[in-house]
Amino acid sequence: MNDCETEGRRSAALIVEEALGFLYPAALRAAAAVGVADHLTDGPRTPGELAKTTGTDAASLHRVLRLLATRGLFEEDAEGRFRLTEAGDALRTDAPVSVRSAVLMITDRTMWLPAGEMTRCLEDGASAFGPIFGMPFFEYFAQDARTAEIFHKGMASMSDAENQPIADACPFPERATVVDVGGGHGGLLLSALRANPSLKGILYDRPHVLAGHRLDTPDLTGRWSLAEGDFFTSTPPGDVYLLKRILHDWDDAQSLTLLRNCRRAMAPGGRVLVIDAVIPPDNAPHQGKTLDLMMMASLVGRERTAADFTQLFAAADLQLSRVIPTGTVLSIVEGVPSA
Repeated sequence: MNDCETEGRRSAALIVEEALGFLYPAALRAAAAVGVADHLTDGPRTPGELAKTTGTDAASLHRVLRLLATRGLFEEDAEGRFRLTEAGDALRTDAPVSVRSAVLMITDRTMWLPAGEMTRCLEDGASAFGPIFGMPFFEYFAQDARTAEIFHKGMASMSDAENQPIADACPFPERATVVDVGGGHGGLLLSALRANPSLKGILYDRPHVLAGHRLDTPDLTGRWSLAEGDFFTSTPPGDVYLLKRILHDWDDAQSLTLLRNCRRAMAPGGRVLVIDAVIPPDNAPHQGKTLDLMMMASLVGRERTAADFTQLFAAADLQLSRVIPTGTVLSIVEGVPSA
């Protein structure tokens, strides 16, 4: 066998292995859905024992856990028992930082099915969501309570692990009023207010979202308020506008409308802090490059580069002043009024 044939076989094996990779998140979803990690807090258990407590088939559960063990979330011992590893601990519902709800959101059919139809995006440049579900993502989201609950719980779960380091990295002026635009249940604003005692905050979102907010705690009494509305129509007055995982949901025209609303309501000397994944200009792996395809398949938005943000800000009478790393996959893209 010559070198060319050898390399060809290696390439073929690699590509087949990559194509099979979708089965790992499928297994991860299955394990999260039945809550198997919740039943391993007291030590290793056999698939049969776990099947009884989760109401599943023992043989099938064993096969799922065996695959997940290849990446270190579980570990099978010589007696055929599985234990939850330190790396897999966040799959527990009651873990200090649990991402079980995030896994269920990311792998929900509203994300999973469009990803399987990504060829549609290449053919017409549009989201694959509409042809599958009959309407755009956020319209479906508004009329389907199940999807809405999964989304809000998942976003809160996904955010809990990143809110504090992001809040610590945000350049908040003293005694500023911070408007968390589309802030969901207020996890980021909660972290920001606790880390900066001089700040006041406004959580701005739709009424049904605000109903689940987390700001009503004794240590924040008198420092926050809720504001209901549509950020494509207007935003409340303030000094600092937080847009965490918001712009990436929308195309440039919609994002520009939102930024202009913030710019219009902004107090003199104010700023916009867009908190999104910033795509690096190289071939290195980056979670933002993966999230970008989710945005393409299910929504209408995208992850952006620093150059993309520069252009978007300029059209909104803002200028990009700096990109601040946070220690998470997200960066803070700061926009200030154009000179």
